[in-house]
Amino acid sequence: MMTKDQALAPLAACRAGEIVVTTMGMVRPWAAHSQNELDFASADSAMGHAADLAVGIALAQPARKVVCLNGDGSMLMTLGTLVTAVENGATNLVLFVIQNDSYEITGNQRIPGAGTVDFAGLARAAGFPRAYAFDDPAPYAAALPEILRGPGPVLVTLRVEPGRESPLGREGKETAAYLRLSAPDEVRRFRRLMTR
Repeated sequence: MMTKDQALAPLAACRAGEIVVTTMGMVRPWAAHSQNELDFASADSAMGHAADLAVGIALAQPARKVVCLNGDGSMLMTLGTLVTAVENGATNLVLFVIQNDSYEITGNQRIPGAGTVDFAGLARAAGFPRAYAFDDPAPYAAALPEILRGPGPVLVTLRVEPGRESPLGREGKETAAYLRLSAPDEVRRFRRLMTR
């Protein structure tokens, strides 16, 4: 099992212009590694929809790689997104499932299937051409450059230690730059960025 830092530091180091969509328990940890204008926090009362948003961005921006840092609880809420990504040809999508077996941001309640659900297997069954699962930081870090370069959609499950992230806020209450604007203002900022 790895820490969130062991999961995120190699990704931040390998990043080469990818859009990164985060949600719930990954919003603050990612902000500790990245202050990039291509970061977008999908954290506003929409648990489970960051992967949907990332698929939409990937389809709208086919020339850009889109990375989604999704939680396991969020992924369980929208498993149909896996089929949607394949069916619609989101070949520029890299979907990470951060698996800590809990709904961390709402109090660490156990997710259904904790310890047994196989997200990489679910992705393969949905038609993902590549799906990986890592619980050791060294093989993950070594594989990451190829994971990001190759065609997708790609799913990467990372087994991480449970955390203690609290509910997220906006408008000056957070230190993460991508949470400082209101949700509507952040969406407008990101939309302008995508149409440049």
